[in-house]
Amino acid sequence: MTSVLISGASIAGPALAYWLERYGFEVTVVEKAAAVRGGGYAIDIRGTARDVADRMGLLPQLRKAHVDTQQISFVDADGELIASVRPESMTGGTEGLDLEVRRGDLADALYAPIADKVEFLFHDSIAQLDDRGDRVDVVFDSGARRTFDLVVGADGLHSNVRRLVFGPEEEFHAYQGYVFAGFTIPNDFGLSHEGVSWNVAGRAAVLYAHDPSEPMHGFLTFRRGEPPYDAFRDPEAQRELVAATFPDQGWHVPRLVAAMRESDDLFFDVVSQIHMPTWSRGRVALVGDAAYATSFMSGQGSSVSLVGAYVLAGELATYADHAEAFAAYEKRIRAFVEENQALVETGKKFVAPGTQEILDARNAALRAASMTGDEGREANSSLVLPDYAPSARPSARPMA
Repeated sequence: MTSVLISGASIAGPALAYWLERYGFEVTVVEKAAAVRGGGYAIDIRGTARDVADRMGLLPQLRKAHVDTQQISFVDADGELIASVRPESMTGGTEGLDLEVRRGDLADALYAPIADKVEFLFHDSIAQLDDRGDRVDVVFDSGARRTFDLVVGADGLHSNVRRLVFGPEEEFHAYQGYVFAGFTIPNDFGLSHEGVSWNVAGRAAVLYAHDPSEPMHGFLTFRRGEPPYDAFRDPEAQRELVAATFPDQGWHVPRLVAAMRESDDLFFDVVSQIHMPTWSRGRVALVGDAAYATSFMSGQGSSVSLVGAYVLAGELATYADHAEAFAAYEKRIRAFVEENQALVETGKKFVAPGTQEILDARNAALRAASMTGDEGREANSSLVLPDYAPSARPSARPMA
C-alpha cells in the first residue's frame, strides 16, 4: 500500500486525504494547529468545485450550513448608498446552486468522513524532508521520524513544504498590491445575510454578516506598493499600520478601526498569488494554495483547492508511476487554475478600486446594474471533472 503524508488540514489537505483513502492509499495528515480550525469567514463553492462536493456526498450537509448572503451594498465616502446587488452579479455564481459556507463548516465536513480512516497528527509540522529517490524520509518538529512513499504540501500560501523542497516563498510569490486585516466585530449594525462595502480610491472597509445573532466580520483592505514585511511578525505593528491607513471619520470606519485594535482574532496578510513552473519535484507535490493560490480577491481559492485535490488523487489512483501521475495532474488543471487566478484583476476593481477613475467606473456599473459576472462563471466552470474509478489504480505495483 502506498503511503502518503499530507501537510495541512484546512481544505485541500482533507479533500485530498478523502480521495486517496477511498482509492486505497495509506494516508497521514500533519497539521500544526491543535485541531481542525472552526469558524471563520464564509467561502464560496461553485462551478466545478460544487461537482466535487457532490461526488463526496457533502451537498446535504453544506446546504444546511449555507449562510445565504442575499445582497452586497456599496456606499461612498460619506456612507451614502450607491447600489445593492446580488453576490452572483460579481462572482459569476448561479443563484440557488452555489454554496456559501463558513470555512470551518467546510473543514468539518471534509474531516468527518475520514476522521477514523486517516491518521491525523495535530500540533506538529514537518521540520525536514529528504527525498531519497525510492522514499521520502521525514523529521517532524516533535522529533518523530517517519518514512513515506510520497509527500504532498497542502499547507497554504506560506507553505512550509514548498519552502523546504522548492525554495524561498519569494521565488513564487506574486504580490497583488493590497494588504488586508480581517477580524470579528459585534453585530450592532442590524445587518443580516449581507455585506456592506465602503470605498475610497485604494481602500475598502467591509462589514459582512451571516446570522444577526452572531458576531460579524470586518475587513480593512488597502493598496500598498510593497508588502509590509516589518509588520508580519508584529501584531501591534499591523494594528498601527492599518489604523494609520484609515484615519477617516466617515461611515463606520472609526468603529471598524477600534474593533480591529481590540480584536483577539486579527488575521493580517497580503493579497497574493503563487505562480510556479511545476507543482512537483521528485516524490513531493503541492496542491491548493501551496501550489497556486488565487487570492481571496478571486473568490475561488477554496473551490480551486477542492478541484485540485480531486484531480491529484485521481491521477495518483490511475498511474503506477508517481511522476506520470504528477505530470497528468498538472496537465489536467493548469489552464483551469490560470483562468481562476486571472479573476483577481476583476476582484481588485470590485473590492478596492485602486484609483479614482477605476472607482468611478465601478460605481457607474453598479448604478446601471450592468455587471453579469460572466467572466467568473466561465472560469469557475471551465473544467469538466474526469471520472476516476477506484479499481483503476494498479495498487499491486509499487510506485516507481
